[in-house]
Amino acid sequence: MWRRALAVPSPGEPFWLGLPYWLVGVILIVALFGAFQVYYWVGRKLGERLYDSRIGVRLGRERIAKIEGVVERWGALAVYGCFWVPMLRHTLPWVAGALRVSYPWYVVASALGCLTWAPLWWFGLTALVWGWLQLAASSPVTAVVVAVLGMAGAVAFVLWRRRKRAEKVLAA
Repeated sequence: MWRRALAVPSPGEPFWLGLPYWLVGVILIVALFGAFQVYYWVGRKLGERLYDSRIGVRLGRERIAKIEGVVERWGALAVYGCFWVPMLRHTLPWVAGALRVSYPWYVVASALGCLTWAPLWWFGLTALVWGWLQLAASSPVTAVVVAVLGMAGAVAFVLWRRRKRAEKVLAA
């Protein structure tokens, strides 16, 4: 008889460090919200020195200027949107602080972003990992093939993006 297995751990049972699954998710959401507040205040404190900081030099003046344009155009809405764009997620809050985006609006936007983005990532990533572990338990060969195909797909995507970026630079 075929039995359907869950790809996510039971919410009430101990999951990590003896904490239930849902509580670990809540802790991660609160930690992400706290990190966003730190990003904002560090950016606000750095101000123009953001360009000369190690992070600013690494990002480059052009990228920071692009992010400033997004923040100036969209304001706190850009803070919410940055959760869904990988590179912006950790750079836009610094710039929002440096540009002195209204802090109450920043808090609202970052809270909404944490409450919508983090659970999707938390449940989705956990389901992916647990599903793969269950696949590995039932068929190790298939699990290895899936992992290799996933890695090959990720490498192909990165190479494709680099090629597109190089073509864009050559065309400019």
